[in-house]
Amino acid sequence: MKLLNQSLLYVTLVMFFIIGIWAVIFYVNLKDEIRDSIDDGLENNKLLILQKVRVDSTLLLQNEFGGNNFEIHEISKQQSFQIKDKYKDTLMYRQNEDDLEPVRILHSAFEYDARYYRLNVISSLVEEDDLIEDSFWSVFWLFIILIVSLVIINNIVFRKIWKPFYEILNRLKTYRLDKSETTIKVQTNTKEFIQLQDASNALLLHSKETYTSQKQFTENASHEIQTPIAIIISKLELLLESDDLQEKEGKTIVEVINISERLKKLNNSLLLLAKIENNQFLEQKIISIYEVSQYFLSSYRDFINYKNIDFKIDGDDSLQVSMNFSLLETLISNLIKNAIFHNKENGNVSIRITKKEFTICNSGKSTALNPEIIFNRFEKDASNGKSTGLGLAICQAICKSYGIHLTYHFKENKHCFAINFDNCKVSN
Repeated sequence: MKLLNQSLLYVTLVMFFIIGIWAVIFYVNLKDEIRDSIDDGLENNKLLILQKVRVDSTLLLQNEFGGNNFEIHEISKQQSFQIKDKYKDTLMYRQNEDDLEPVRILHSAFEYDARYYRLNVISSLVEEDDLIEDSFWSVFWLFIILIVSLVIINNIVFRKIWKPFYEILNRLKTYRLDKSETTIKVQTNTKEFIQLQDASNALLLHSKETYTSQKQFTENASHEIQTPIAIIISKLELLLESDDLQEKEGKTIVEVINISERLKKLNNSLLLLAKIENNQFLEQKIISIYEVSQYFLSSYRDFINYKNIDFKIDGDDSLQVSMNFSLLETLISNLIKNAIFHNKENGNVSIRITKKEFTICNSGKSTALNPEIIFNRFEKDASNGKSTGLGLAICQAICKSYGIHLTYHFKENKHCFAINFDNCKVSN
């Protein structure tokens, strides 16, 4: 959820809570005030009726409400002492309204000419209830207007206030360490955004210096280490061609050449890992996984024929990804080479390409590998002295750099590696 929407949500909840409590208190107080006002009116009507009774005793015969707002019934003295002034809400059928009507009634008693009477005085609550209902809807619409106002303020005023923040965020998303980009500069007078801008620029400067330093190191290491290794191999090969070389010495030189070749491969692999982790492969293009797989299948055809491996590929061009071409070639090449070199005689390799996944399975050892350690650096088959133990580590590093998943599973005596390309898949 965006920060603006999250702020709006919290403000709305707080407003709902505050207005809700206020509305309940307002309703209770309003109803209490209305009832007090009606009770005062009933008390006043009671006094007026008692005054009229002393002037006109015929009012004592008013035994029904009828069109009036009171009724009088004669009672015993004992009953009159038991009646205290009491106010109560009730429903009453009124002939003039021809319907049940909410009323407030006062029960009281009085003495006149040594006789005792019960007096009931009523007052309609229709107008008062309408007032309460109108007040409720007023509060409700007030709440709606406040929420709408908050949304408008959020989308116009707050969005303008937070504009520098989103500008800085967008610059950080698109910033390229390998390009000569200027520092982030936004127009703002807000102290916090200025501090965020300064902190971002300081972090980018440090990252760029580190990136440049590591890039120079990998380039220098690649050149400085590869050159002496190549010279060593060249000198040893010349020495191997000497006429007076003994057989035992020749074998020793061949072993040293093999070790040098392995050192060369190890150096290349480590440098490749460093470049991947430093994000030095930034150029991307749209590539067909099927075409890359077919290319390396033909490249390793001699090895496939030598081991008499049954190789098949199932899929089409439906899976296309946006990646660095060199890294994708390394990824697919390592997996295919791994499936061939670690296979058995007369074994099989199968590749399956779907709309979002590349899966390669091969026969080989009858026991599963440990999925917890096979992607670790220098984790290799002890029987294979030529392996650097970095092939799967490089594959995992490439996948992590693009946020895609490389997994291993053992099924039906086959070792399978699957890559889910969802995060860099190109929609057709």
